[in-house]
Amino acid sequence: MEKKAKAVESKKATKRSASFSLLEVIVIVIMTALVVGVSSSLIVYNNYNKINSNYGENDKEGIEKFIEAYNNILESYVEKVDGEDLIDEAIKAMYEHLGDPYTSYLDKETTEALEEQLNGEYHGIGVEISKEYNTGYILVIDVFESSPADQAGLRPGDLITTVNGQNTAVKTAEEVSEIIKNSQSEDVKISYLRNEEEKTTTVVVKNVVIPSVQSENFDGVGYIYIETFSNTTYSQFKNALEELEKDNIKSLVIDVRDNTGGYLEAASKIAELFIEKGKVIYQLEKQGKIDRVHKDETDEKRNYDVAVLINSNSASASEILAAALKDSYGAKLIGKISYGKGTVQEKEMLENGEMLKYTTAYWLTPNGLKINNVGLIPDVEVELDDYEVYSYEVDTQLQKAIETVR
Repeated sequence: MEKKAKAVESKKATKRSASFSLLEVIVIVIMTALVVGVSSSLIVYNNYNKINSNYGENDKEGIEKFIEAYNNILESYVEKVDGEDLIDEAIKAMYEHLGDPYTSYLDKETTEALEEQLNGEYHGIGVEISKEYNTGYILVIDVFESSPADQAGLRPGDLITTVNGQNTAVKTAEEVSEIIKNSQSEDVKISYLRNEEEKTTTVVVKNVVIPSVQSENFDGVGYIYIETFSNTTYSQFKNALEELEKDNIKSLVIDVRDNTGGYLEAASKIAELFIEKGKVIYQLEKQGKIDRVHKDETDEKRNYDVAVLINSNSASASEILAAALKDSYGAKLIGKISYGKGTVQEKEMLENGEMLKYTTAYWLTPNGLKINNVGLIPDVEVELDDYEVYSYEVDTQLQKAIETVR
């Protein structure tokens, strides 16, 4: 089987919500109010007493200095400046100042794309598309199984020429995606070329689950590839696992190569399918102290051999799953050393649809190792002969993993 890089019909981007300090909340409230057009001077005076009662002189002076600089630019700069852009850049600068690449401010468009990917579903027809530059049309890269596009007869390799009468040759893949998602009716009319023959079909537009799991049975050795950890990944994985077990697998290979992470909860729930009740899945460290030890509280477990395939792009939730299975289940790690993202991020949604994403803790393996900027070292290190294609015939890492658990 093959696993390839994909461009999506809907825009994709890559955590959960938590709290800020009161000072940060006040600053955000002031900034957000400015964005929607309320007078900055009025906001300062209306909120000044609250700020005054909770913080020291340096904090108050800093907020006053920010408002003064903001007003000065808007009123006195030689060119007209967009106030919303100024605030966006100010928020970005605060988060960049922390020196943490995973703590950041995301604009509305990036937030929407990230939320869509992590939700594991989107409003569309179930295809992955990209611009085909030889013809200018939109190339169908993949069609999700049982999706509206699949049911309407679209296939990989088709060239979409028009959507609801609009010529795709003059549009980007993102623009075509927006036309489909924002269709005023419950379906779209799509014309496409297949083997130079033009065809037309009507496709229903609805919420479509984004596939994040692929599976196969290699003569009794189950194989499950996880592309990302979204809200729907656990259910997809569990269904795939149960189907493989019905097909009498004796062992399993879980592939998280090039999986850069996603929701911690999804990785944790997958680990719970295997690990015995009471054993540790991961630990959280805050300010140098263990803040939480997360253990398996379910009765479900497995007893067969498991190997986990990792590489330098296996990060975050992928590493949490791999470490949990290694330490608390006895799984073998095969491949190359992982990325080493040992921090946990949470998110705060702003009223205007933008997002603040920030680091709240380090996560540790069940055995207490901090892997941030270090990574997980495989039990069996294997180079991949052909990095571009994961298929059993050329995939030396997969072959080794199957050999290890067979």
